[in-house]
Amino acid sequence: MSFEKAQQLIELATYVAARRMGVTVDDVGERFRVSKRTAQRMLHTLEVQFPDTEPSFEDDGRKRWRLQTGALRDLLTLTPDELAALDLSIETLERNAQGLEAEQLRSLREKMLALVPGNRIARLETDYEALLEAQGLAARPGPTTRLAPHVGSTIATALKGSQRLKIVYQSRGSATSTERVVEPYGVLIGIRRYLVARPTTDRAGPLRHFVAEKIERAELTGEVFERDPGFDIHAHARQAFGAFQNDSEFGEVIWKFKPDAAPHARTFLFHPAQILEDQSDGSLLVRFWASGHMEMCWHLYMWGDKVEVVAPEALRRMVETHQRSDFPSLP
Repeated sequence: MSFEKAQQLIELATYVAARRMGVTVDDVGERFRVSKRTAQRMLHTLEVQFPDTEPSFEDDGRKRWRLQTGALRDLLTLTPDELAALDLSIETLERNAQGLEAEQLRSLREKMLALVPGNRIARLETDYEALLEAQGLAARPGPTTRLAPHVGSTIATALKGSQRLKIVYQSRGSATSTERVVEPYGVLIGIRRYLVARPTTDRAGPLRHFVAEKIERAELTGEVFERDPGFDIHAHARQAFGAFQNDSEFGEVIWKFKPDAAPHARTFLFHPAQILEDQSDGSLLVRFWASGHMEMCWHLYMWGDKVEVVAPEALRRMVETHQRSDFPSLP
């Protein structure tokens, strides 16, 4: 049996064992995106390789397969990718003010780690830390656009291995797409996803943000590059309000929420480094340093006339004629 087939068999066994009521041929076909005949062959192989598999027939004549979890105990463990995905999910929930759900997922994470055999946990943690450093994911709240799966998976592979990427990209305002080679450092996730990368044509220049959804094609070059050891994706992300950065806009931002909106605004995390200052009249000042005036405008619009931009002046001018007084509720 090839490695790929063995890996698929373990995935199938995990899928079957995780369902108390078992699975049908149709379930397997849908889960693994295979034809009915292929699903039947997979389940037959499961019966041969895992004698604890229990086939049975339902009242309507459909066959259902069950598998006791004990048969898999020594074959399963968490992967660094799965652990990193869990942590990204926890961070996303926290940024969306879903603290209870984040804590429940964190508890699940701890229980899963407790089940990992001791001789595997050290290797898992080492690989996990390396993956986090390489992958550099920073979550942002809000709706997101769709990214082509093959582009996303190629970017993820490049980040894990510090490989240069060849991308076909359409820049903002450009009518045509161009091919370029970049050194990826991370991904900022928000309303849009931004690939943080340095073009090989400007190795001494600053990191650039490429809208991931504008990447038409991505492929690995097989060339490994040396990452800047001082780069921190979270520190980089804090330079902007959202995911888009503009160095010329970076500076102190001050918002003043009216007294009737202050209690609600106090529950928001507008920026990881924000400072809240209660005023004597009941209003609330929010201070932080960042760029991204356009994304700030998008957010401030939801607050209507309940917020005043104290600084910077450029942002104040952008929002002053777009503050409605008739919103029935706060965001």
